[in-house]
Amino acid sequence: MPAFYVAAVLLIEPMTPVQWPVSFLLIALPLVAAFAHGPVAVIGITVFAIAFEAVLAGTPCCAGRSVGYLWDRHYVAAYFCTALVGTLGTFLAAHRIRRERTLATVRFVADIAQRVLLRPLPHRIGNILVESFYLSAAAEARIGGDLYEAVPTTHGVRLLIGDVRGKGLLAVETAATLLGAFREAAHDERDLAELAGRVETSMGRRAAQLPGSDMSERFVTAVFAEIVEDDRILRIVNCGHPPPLLIRPDGVSELETSRSAPPLNLGMLVGEPYQVDEHAFRPGDQLLLYTDGITETRDPTGSFYPLIQRVRSWGPLPPRQLLDRLHHDLLAYSDNHLHDDTAALTACLLPEEAPPPT
Repeated sequence: MPAFYVAAVLLIEPMTPVQWPVSFLLIALPLVAAFAHGPVAVIGITVFAIAFEAVLAGTPCCAGRSVGYLWDRHYVAAYFCTALVGTLGTFLAAHRIRRERTLATVRFVADIAQRVLLRPLPHRIGNILVESFYLSAAAEARIGGDLYEAVPTTHGVRLLIGDVRGKGLLAVETAATLLGAFREAAHDERDLAELAGRVETSMGRRAAQLPGSDMSERFVTAVFAEIVEDDRILRIVNCGHPPPLLIRPDGVSELETSRSAPPLNLGMLVGEPYQVDEHAFRPGDQLLLYTDGITETRDPTGSFYPLIQRVRSWGPLPPRQLLDRLHHDLLAYSDNHLHDDTAALTACLLPEEAPPPT
């Protein structure tokens, strides 16, 4: 930037008359440098700017000025102004570097927290392909209240997707509590309904320790899924979450539950057992779990994103290609203006002895 700025001054200076010295534009050169360089570089560029102003003021080739202009009061004022702006630019550059280092540290910590909260999932568990994606509504955000997990257990591959009510650190803390409880209980509980109940108990115990009214408001909509590869069965427990999609070579359908349970941390208000719905899950079938940030995405006219129609129009796609297509289609549909975080998790049962995907 400083080099282009000086080049522009050099191009304009010979074209202007003596009464219009464009070299005064060099006063801003230290501030231009402060946006891209450190304090030492800004000091050097300030000294260069003052010297260059003097050269332009006393060089006959530039608009016919003589050496006498070198100490003209207007040029002397320009020297002092450049030195003052250079001093301010030096402090600005130092402050910018400190902020950049702080931001880099915060981003590093956020990336670590993201990996702990939403750790990378295995791409293949037995004959089941698993893929996921997380898309934040805020460009600089790393973590939020949407969550997902896939755990291989002796009872089958158990999946979770959830959406915490609210935003900020409280939502992240709630998501961490839910994921920790699920990762532990997924191996111990034989029945999917019992797994959901144990996670509900953990959420309620944690919420009871919180002060204020946040306890009653911090609930999570979630879907628990279990794929038993040998029996080719899919089990679903829905806790107030958008229904998953079952994608088959011959069509796409929503897996509506016979009786949806309330969101987690509100189950104690109802006290009814969780309902487990079973579906056939044959080789080639694919399960798509998602958060409501997808279905509530709007186009510029305010229309909601038609997820099931979109997925049907694409036809059968491998898990990674499906999520990539969904990712790009959401951004295009919303004109890159997402208003909520979105997450999706997909699992596809491959034929026996299927080769790994390329």
